[in-house]
Amino acid sequence: MAKCDVCGNDYDKSFKVTQAGRSMTFDSFECAIQAMAPHCDHCDCRIIGHGLETGDGRMFCCAHCAKEAGITALKDRTAETVAAGP
Repeated sequence: MAKCDVCGNDYDKSFKVTQAGRSMTFDSFECAIQAMAPHCDHCDCRIIGHGLETGDGRMFCCAHCAKEAGITALKDRTAETVAAGP
């Protein structure tokens, strides 16, 4: 068993998440989100979906929050072309 890095619960189904070279152990997705999910620069909620990121690294949970923060343009970071299916 391993202890959760957030709540300290010693749980037989704990799991490890590695992000940008930092690894942490959790007993639930709730604790993982609390510890590792980025915050929206406008409303401060945890971003658990894709979110939006500006060129200078500011993160937003949705287009509404980006607009409210004065962001007028965002570029999608996905590839310009997507391979066709099989």
